Amino acid sequence: MLAGGARGLADSRVATLAAMRRAGVAAPATQLRTPMASETARVVAWADTSFNTEPVILACLSRAAGRSGRNHGVILAVELGDLREGIMPEDLPAVLACAMSLPHLEVRGLGANLACRNGVVPDEVNMAVLDRLVGDCETTLGHPLEVVSGGNSANLSWALHTPDVGRVNDLRLGEALLLGRDPLDRRPIAGLHQDAFTLVAEVIESGMKPSAPWGRRGETANGPGEAPLDCGPIAQSILAIGRQDIDPEGLVPPDGVAVIGCSSDHLLVRTAHPLVVGSQLSFGLGYGALVRAMTSPFVARRFMGRALLPA
Repeated sequence: MLAGGARGLADSRVATLAAMRRAGVAAPATQLRTPMASETARVVAWADTSFNTEPVILACLSRAAGRSGRNHGVILAVELGDLREGIMPEDLPAVLACAMSLPHLEVRGLGANLACRNGVVPDEVNMAVLDRLVGDCETTLGHPLEVVSGGNSANLSWALHTPDVGRVNDLRLGEALLLGRDPLDRRPIAGLHQDAFTLVAEVIESGMKPSAPWGRRGETANGPGEAPLDCGPIAQSILAIGRQDIDPEGLVPPDGVAVIGCSSDHLLVRTAHPLVVGSQLSFGLGYGALVRAMTSPFVARRFMGRALLPA
């Protein structure tokens, strides 16, 4: 991403930022999720900037930064309607005043998040609200904000097609770049690859089985049991991967393969004919499945081919 032009890297988990720093990544690092009070010392140690909504966390960051002898940048996240994280607009002046009063903190920007919880779409209306709030904050601060983070991958289409992005100068892009699709409607994004990631799983059992269970049924480890239709014997195979490793609803199976069930460690598929035990199946991944696969210690990651960008 850095070779492709990204000006910094960000993650919601401080452990990931620490791993990047230990690996020698020197680019600006931002913690996206509001820090826990118990981790503020680590956030100050590994992140240059963090998104924040709570005065009590700002106070913890201030103390941690003071103890470490450095300043820490904060971006205040405001609520624009999706109802995940964010300071309500009417409460922003008080939170800004709190951040300005605390030593060792630098208010570097204002940000917002949309389309993650309730699918609220970035548009001219909510982005205009963000612009207005930026102006209000800058009046209070007496200088321009360095960062106006309009949102995530769901903002990309708006940013590319709106006649005026206003004050937005930052987007937090992951899904759009990695999967090459617009999160709002899953349409391919021109110029990007939709097959950069492939999940490969091995068949550990295969044969003909009834399509409907028998016996008295109760709940499973993952909640209510499935109620499959009885369509006679089917070719059922089990792959050595499960909910610990992937989101089964986020898998894109190859043609002729249907995902029919998943437990913690087993993925069940139906095919026209039984698969060969020891053979492999390849799946495309949605964002949820990719996140789990890339963070599971039980999924090996292999980079194939060569980089397309010069070193």
